[in-house]
Amino acid sequence: MQPLAATAPPRTASGLVLDFLAYLEFERGLSRNTLDAYRSDLGQFLAFMEGRGRGVLEATGDDITAFLDGLASGGVAADGSPKRPAAAATIQRKAACLRSFYRHVRREGLLDADPTADVRGPRKREQLPKVLTRAEVAKLLAMPGRDGDAEPITLRDRAILELMYACGLRASEATGLDVGDVDLEDHMLRARGKGSKERMVPVGRRAIDALVRYLRDARGTMVGGGSERALFVNARGGRLSRQGLYKIVQRHAKTAGLDDRMSPHTLRHSFATHLLAGGCDLRTLQEMLGHADIATTQMYTHLSAQRLQDVYRDAHPRAQHG
Repeated sequence: MQPLAATAPPRTASGLVLDFLAYLEFERGLSRNTLDAYRSDLGQFLAFMEGRGRGVLEATGDDITAFLDGLASGGVAADGSPKRPAAAATIQRKAACLRSFYRHVRREGLLDADPTADVRGPRKREQLPKVLTRAEVAKLLAMPGRDGDAEPITLRDRAILELMYACGLRASEATGLDVGDVDLEDHMLRARGKGSKERMVPVGRRAIDALVRYLRDARGTMVGGGSERALFVNARGGRLSRQGLYKIVQRHAKTAGLDDRMSPHTLRHSFATHLLAGGCDLRTLQEMLGHADIATTQMYTHLSAQRLQDVYRDAHPRAQHG
């Protein structure tokens, strides 16, 4: 496959990548996290092609397959040290990035064929996410302030855990909330999801109560005289980071005797699974989770079925072997 030299002037590889990332940011509205991942993926592929003595516009399907296969096998680093094989989900993302990149390059008239047309990344192994039981959620949410502690950070932790479970928020959505995004009177919250898409989500009474107490008794002390708009702030009064949120969840999970590797996403998965078990329909759940494709939401029907099987095996006297 050859570039269309007659229809476009020569372009540097880095320039092509920057053009593509600008397209994703300004026309597709992709998040900063996705853009950073794609920049890293394309940088890795550019280095791979340079090692083969050719540029990205000269790549073939065999090149891309070799690149993905190399990731799957691990191979060796530039310094000769062995590398760990990449996870199937990571390789799948890189394959998707390359497909999107070459479609864009073709639209720009720089190639006459798409080298990714017949390339298939490894099939992502279906792995059901970890979900807490209702009792485990109650135990986790009771951790902040369990000893009567009413320090500002404790009130913040209680509010953020309650809100994440009440609304099924992603970590980036929770840390991205501003004070004005929560309507305490109407019990509604405006979340900004992937691609900066906004959605309105109901907030339960216990989460509202925890938020009211945090806003009344803690946030002002933590912010001091600053003008920070973030709903949830760190000990210095600035916006709480996703890393900070992970530490909050893991700290309280460990204290509650739960898996200390639990992430904020575990609360989102638990929210979805418990709503389905309670009779929520898929379309409503899709809207509350902010999923663009209902197929993503359907994962939770499998999760609920697995949960039913587990309960049945544990509880039914004739479900046991032996």
